[in-house]
This record gives sequence, C-alpha cells and structure tokens, in this order.
Amino acid sequence: MKFGGTGVNSANKVREVAQLIKTHRTMGNEVVAVVSAIRGMTDDTLSVAGSIRNGQRVSIEEFMKSTRDSHMAILRDAIISKTIMKNAESLITQVLDELDKVLRGIVLLAEVTPKTLDYLLSFGERLSTPIVSYALQDIGIPSEYLTGKEAGILTDSNFGDARPLMDTTKLRVGLKITPLLANNVVPIVTGFIGADQHGVTTTIGRGGSDYTATLIASSVQADEVWLWSDVDGLMTADPKIVHDAQVLKEVSFAEALEMALFGAKYIHPRSFYPVIESNIPIRIRNALNVNQEGSIITTTPTKSSQKIVKSINAIRKTSLIDVSGGDMAGSPGTASRIFEILARNKVNIIMISQSPSESSISMVVRKSDLERATTALELNLLGKIIKKVNVMENAAIIAVVGSGMRGIKGVASKIFSAVARSDVNVIMIAQGSSELNLAFVVNDDDCEKTVRALHSEFKLGLAN
Repeated sequence: MKFGGTGVNSANKVREVAQLIKTHRTMGNEVVAVVSAIRGMTDDTLSVAGSIRNGQRVSIEEFMKSTRDSHMAILRDAIISKTIMKNAESLITQVLDELDKVLRGIVLLAEVTPKTLDYLLSFGERLSTPIVSYALQDIGIPSEYLTGKEAGILTDSNFGDARPLMDTTKLRVGLKITPLLANNVVPIVTGFIGADQHGVTTTIGRGGSDYTATLIASSVQADEVWLWSDVDGLMTADPKIVHDAQVLKEVSFAEALEMALFGAKYIHPRSFYPVIESNIPIRIRNALNVNQEGSIITTTPTKSSQKIVKSINAIRKTSLIDVSGGDMAGSPGTASRIFEILARNKVNIIMISQSPSESSISMVVRKSDLERATTALELNLLGKIIKKVNVMENAAIIAVVGSGMRGIKGVASKIFSAVARSDVNVIMIAQGSSELNLAFVVNDDDCEKTVRALHSEFKLGLAN
C-alpha cells in the first residue's frame, strides 16, 4: 500500500491510515506500506533550496519552525501512548536537527548541488514515515520504519532522477522485508528515496513513491499494489473539466501507461514496469472514500471492460514550436541536430510531427521550457538549416486513449468530426503504431470544450 502526501497531512488521516492497515491485516493480509512526504513539504524544500541557489536571503528559522510545528502537531495528536510518543518525538527531533544542520551548511556554501538536493529532499519522507509507523504501534500493530536505503533500494548516481538497479534491488529488498513480514511486522518504507552503490542518498524523481511501491511489490512477490490517494481511481476525463466523468473500473497496463504519459496524475509512468514484468495488478483507491473499489490495472482486463475509447486526457501549459526551411528537405541529420541542441539545453520534447516534404518539424514542449528552447534554436541553427521559427505559446495536447481503437476503422473520423462541430481548429496530429492513443494539439483556450465534446461523443459519461 502506498499513501500519498494528502493521506498523511493531519493526525486524523494518519490514524485512519493506521486503522486501514490494521483492518487489512486482520483479514489475513501481509501489508507493506510506502509513505510520501506530507503535502507541500517537498515543494517548500525545493523553494528554500532554489532561494539559496539564487543567492537570496533565506530564513532557515522560519522554514524549520513551520516544518517542526507541522510534524510535531501531527505526531502528538496521532499517538496516545506516552511511551510510544516519547520514542517518536525523540526520532523526529533527531531528523529535524539533522535537517537544520544540512540547511545551515548549504547557506554557508551558497551552493546546492544535485547530490545535496537529493539529501535535502529525503527529509520529507524521513519525517512522515516514522509517524505512521509509531501510529501503528500505538494501536497494537508491530511496525518498523525503514528508509528506501535501509529497505534495499539501490540506484545509479543520477541524482534527482536516479534509476533503480532492478536485480540487486529485488534481492536486497526481498532479504530485508520478507523476514519482517514472517514475524508479523508491518514495514513502513519511505517513498521516493534510494541510495547509490556508495550509500549516498538518491531520489527517483517526482511521483517516485509510486515507483517505490511497485519496486517493493515486485521484490516480495506481492499479490497486488494499492495506491491510496485522494481520487476514486482512473477517470474517463478530468472531473474538473467534465462533470460526469466516470471511474474506470478496469484498465490494461498499456492503456494506463498511455493515460499516465498523457496527463493523468494518479500514477508515475515509470511505476508500471516492475509490476508489468511480475504481472502484479495495481489498484488506485481513495483513502478518503474506502467504500469505492477504485480502478484495477491488469495485463488482461475482462472483455466487459473493453471499449473503443477509455479516456480523454489533456496536457496543458505546453507550447508549440514549428521550425522550417527549404534546406531541411533531404538533408540527413537535420532532426538529429535540432533534438540534440534541445537536449543539451535540458528541454524535453513531448510530441513531434514532421511534414512529408521534410521542410518543417513541429514540436511540443513545456511552456516553462519555451524561452530556453527558442533561444537555443535561434542561436545555433537560425539562418543555417532553419530559416524560420514560429511559436504558439499557449497550446494543449488532447489524447484519446483506448485499446479498442486498434484496428477499428472510422475512429479518427469520429474524433475530428466531433472537434470540428465544436468549432475547434486542430494544429498538429500524432498517432503511434500501437494505435492505443491518438493525440493532437489545439489552442489552450479550446482545450476544455474539446475534452467535453469528445467525452460526450464516445458516451464516456455512462457508468462503466
């Protein structure tokens, strides 16, 4: 079971999480829990680190007081036993004191390296996870708190976005956690955190707690992974855009991966790979609505759950860059040079389309990367192989996802007819050979009405 930051950001929620684990244990299940930092902690830490890096004056005292007060308040209201409370306070105080020393050292150096930032970011999970473990002990459930490093998650040294070394991790995690389960102990593991071969703390990217959960599940041969969050499951569309969006009861791994890549925020895309190989189902459930069964993601969903289209997703805050020039046509390596320059400037390309004439390439990037991308292209290629750079600052990608689209004629026609009836202009189109999704770009102003039109066209508002 993985619990997100919104599931542990108050004493009541921590007690509910502990009770939830206890309930499932009494039903004969062995449970391993993975816990994220409380909501806002990671962003606040990044903000402080950013200020230090930019040479701005930072109030360490203010940040530490806020962090100390919030975690101690949750701890003191979540635990009744005085003995357990004393042990918990002692551990949390040690972690807080360590955080304070790290921050003061960084301020003196006025430098935040990727390695240092990973160490700094690890404190969010290192503070929230033991609180859950002690809350379990408080209601009579033996529990042990482990960092990702202590649990056995070994990664490379790519700080900020480390990759777990799968074979070694599986071996180490299995050897550490299996004996705890055999002794009826509930391991509570920090999400997001690992360590490289030198024992240095690493993080596995934002949303990495999902990844931690699936890594551990694969390592201990779990029956299922349950990702507890504040949503009822995977949805047919964003309920903030479509009022009658429905929970998808059953989704294939391939469909869920497409949904995650195209804007669904409920699961980190990389989280799928450990459990796909092990064929372990994932459930996405709402910790605030435990009666809702949520969504189950499996290798082979039942036929009754298969539809031509499963969901309509949107990626917003994106921009479109179109580069063109007659010299691009028939010139080997043009695309490679463009992509290499963008990669060198740390610009991720979300979507690509090239005309058959080879005289233009269109790319979608994050809006936050737009200025860096256009500057790099103009400085390096404008006036050479590129004659013109056109930009649409406010774009949105609409992705229509569903395994039932594969091999079915007329789906694209139905999609674009619905878009046309909504008086929306399609700027760029891309579809992979898997036919699991069809993605296209529209002006961001047209995003919401396009999503609603397609949701209605494919009758996704009907109960699944």
